[in-house]
Amino acid sequence: MELSRIDLNLLVALDALLQEQSVRRAAERVGLTPSAMSHALARLRDLLGDPILTRAGRRMVPTERALALTGPLHAQLRALEALLAPPAELDPSTLERAFRVMATDHVVTLLQPGVERLLAAEAPAVDLFVEPLTPVTMERLRDGRLDLAIGVFPEAPPEMRTRRLFEDRFVVVLREGHPALEAPLDLGAYLALDHLLVAPRGTPRGLVDRVLEEQDRSRRVARTVPHFLAAVHLLPGTDFALTLSARLAAALGPGLGLALRPVPLSLGSYALHALWHPRRDADPAHEWLRGVWLRAAEALPAPPEPPVS
Repeated sequence: MELSRIDLNLLVALDALLQEQSVRRAAERVGLTPSAMSHALARLRDLLGDPILTRAGRRMVPTERALALTGPLHAQLRALEALLAPPAELDPSTLERAFRVMATDHVVTLLQPGVERLLAAEAPAVDLFVEPLTPVTMERLRDGRLDLAIGVFPEAPPEMRTRRLFEDRFVVVLREGHPALEAPLDLGAYLALDHLLVAPRGTPRGLVDRVLEEQDRSRRVARTVPHFLAAVHLLPGTDFALTLSARLAAALGPGLGLALRPVPLSLGSYALHALWHPRRDADPAHEWLRGVWLRAAEALPAPPEPPVS
């Protein structure tokens, strides 16, 4: 017998008939009319080649075939109901699993302290493995080896789900005592500096350079490093200028002897998003994980306005 030819509703009717041993009571059990249940019984008899229920005086009794079906059918239908039921409400305190997240060290520095506080309070048995963003981030989201990516994704694939976490903007960061701090940092002074650029792929060109090119201008990028924290810690011993996240500069700059100034270019703000594949969309554990990162982002202070001079 081919399962594709069987109407699942007939199995529900059969279960009711076997449990109640009455067409009327079986109809009431599943919300059908007695006529509709009688029609279902006729179809079942034809399907199974068995009377299923037969008359015994004023009542109906199951056949031997029906008795053999009663327990297994009821158990299988209950199992199917459980299989198709909505996921149980998640209790993070009982969650024991590992999540993989890709993010820049900028994101990790700003958000992970808040994430750790939430994990410690809500889900101490959860393991969190954070990896750097790579050119294969989208492929790893698609094949399920990655649960979440956090960063700037101006051209995310259309099938991906996204959630804005926070906005940031740029500032210029210089070591304290840098000669350029003696006067307001205008565009001419900015372009005269040697620049340090965070370039994960080593390419000495970024947003600033694209904006300058539109104005027929350029700057000298004298150094590149692959990570934001490396750039911030390199800066105090040099005369380089670093155009950096205002939030990250405000968090780390004062402790490293760094000064912040406005960027003399119209760069605007930018948003950082959480990105995930639709396969994770409705999973309660992943919904909770995304909420943890969002709550950590919502707790961030606003980026300060750097002094003009």
